[in-house]
Amino acid sequence: MRRWLLLGVFFFIAGCAAKIPHAIVPDYAKRGTRLIAVMPVVSGSADPRAAVMLREKLVEELYFKGYPKIPPKAIDEKLAGVSAGGEIPPTRVGELLRVDAVLYARVKEAGTTRALFYAPTTVDVEFELKSARTGESLWRVQYRMTHRHFAFTRKQVELKSSQVFEPAIHGVVTRALSTLPDISDAVGS
Repeated sequence: MRRWLLLGVFFFIAGCAAKIPHAIVPDYAKRGTRLIAVMPVVSGSADPRAAVMLREKLVEELYFKGYPKIPPKAIDEKLAGVSAGGEIPPTRVGELLRVDAVLYARVKEAGTTRALFYAPTTVDVEFELKSARTGESLWRVQYRMTHRHFAFTRKQVELKSSQVFEPAIHGVVTRALSTLPDISDAVGS
């Protein structure tokens, strides 16, 4: 019985500590990535609230990892006349903002599907950090999170699903950025 209990605890801990698949350049620490500009989020047909919330959460999470905070409004003002309806190349962003790297985020899915007593809220985002000097990809990760809600009435399902949208975005950002080194690791201090 004791062996089964220990085995169960082991698998529980292993499941909770599962690594998120991601790609990072081997010499990230030698790149000296300190200033990161978070670009406007590309959301396509996803919920428009997702793009705004996601960008705000990215800026905050990078700040908690030790990276200096660059306000999105300042980035948008500097790049106002540059965007030709598409993604601005990281080298051009680097020239204009004098940053080391540029973080792009693409929302692949964000929203709630409602059924009678069930409403899953799903957020699926792809993140990519590119060098502002060379344009090469330094770090890349895609993360998907689903919060499931059950209730006895349609009104309760709608209420629960609206309350979990922001925490779902926060969860995706936190888990995805857990694979990005803190600034102390990034600049080799």
